Amino acid sequence: MSQKVVLAYSGGLDTSVIAKWLSVERGLEVVTFTADLGQGEEIEPARAKAKAMGIPDDHIFIEDVREEFVRDFVFPMMRANARYEGDYLLGTSIARPLISKRLVEIAHQTGADFIAHGATGKGNDQVRFELSAYALDPDIKVIAPWREWDLTSRTALIAWAEAHQIQVPKDKRGDSPFSTDANLLHTSSEGKVLEDPWEETPDYVYSRTVNPEDAPDQPEYITVDFEKGDGVALNGEAMSPATLLAALNDLGRKHGIGRLDLVENRFVGMKSRGMYETPGGEIYARAHRGIEQITLDRGAAHLKDELMPKYAELIYNGFWFSPEREMLQAAIDHSQDKVTGTVRLKLYKGLASVVGRKSPYSLYSEAHVTFEDDAGAYDQKDAEGFIKLNGLRLRLLSRRNRDA
Repeated sequence: MSQKVVLAYSGGLDTSVIAKWLSVERGLEVVTFTADLGQGEEIEPARAKAKAMGIPDDHIFIEDVREEFVRDFVFPMMRANARYEGDYLLGTSIARPLISKRLVEIAHQTGADFIAHGATGKGNDQVRFELSAYALDPDIKVIAPWREWDLTSRTALIAWAEAHQIQVPKDKRGDSPFSTDANLLHTSSEGKVLEDPWEETPDYVYSRTVNPEDAPDQPEYITVDFEKGDGVALNGEAMSPATLLAALNDLGRKHGIGRLDLVENRFVGMKSRGMYETPGGEIYARAHRGIEQITLDRGAAHLKDELMPKYAELIYNGFWFSPEREMLQAAIDHSQDKVTGTVRLKLYKGLASVVGRKSPYSLYSEAHVTFEDDAGAYDQKDAEGFIKLNGLRLRLLSRRNRDA
């Protein structure tokens, strides 16, 4: 009886070749897993493509994981306000641990010894897939064909596909101008026309947002409600996590929000230039920071900002299932207990601006900050001693340096 492998299968040319290669070259019984992460395209055709390669129905897994993706991965990450290198909202990074989780679970369910993925040996995804898998099953075996086979060019890949009766779409026969990855949180584009970081990203690369210059000339105002750090409603209408993010995506698309041109540091050591579109995620991230502004104590807020770069780096590098990420998550989640309320945002030509926030747990005290009579809420004379004590070490240092 042959051994089984569970392949992360998109239905595209690369993973179709991998599915056949695993069978022909490695002699493995192939099980496919296709995840609906909200990538915006039909995934059912993957079933027909897998069947066309001889994979039986009970070896084909196609699952809608959109709610799990947003609820258990995106929202916890957003509670941390995570942005890798200050900008990137981690749309690709955060999807990989969920895919790995299901690959391992399906491997256990079907008795497979191996899992496989289509990530290349130059990128971050190979690391994310494999670190997640090993964290969940230390004995799982991983096959990464791009690190093994000799199909090192597009021409060789297509020739191998044709030799093994794999249909090659017409749009795959020429060089692709760029590669894309998409899910409910974002779309990323890399390679070819984007490889020169001096050249502006061509407008045709963008697929999820209108050009901000062409966005409506009138701003649109919306509200997002939060409970314990998670979004629960848009414009007063209760929504599930995935439904809320999808609705924000539609608003972000309309107003050209969430474009990012980034040169980032890959975990494997090189710099790469990518273009990211995160329309709903950008709106959501701005709204979350808005509600935190009035509900988090200064010490907690500033500590969160110190922890965020480490948290974001852990996700980017593939350590979602690591103990250090879970420790940070526990601290972050504890901080969100009173992060409840409503944020009003103004959407206009590429920008999502917080213009209002309210909460039953607000720490904002108008009585303390007013320029009018504060009725004794704050004694301004107290500031003199506060300044003297904080200035003591600076005065001692200044005297020493002056007299030296």
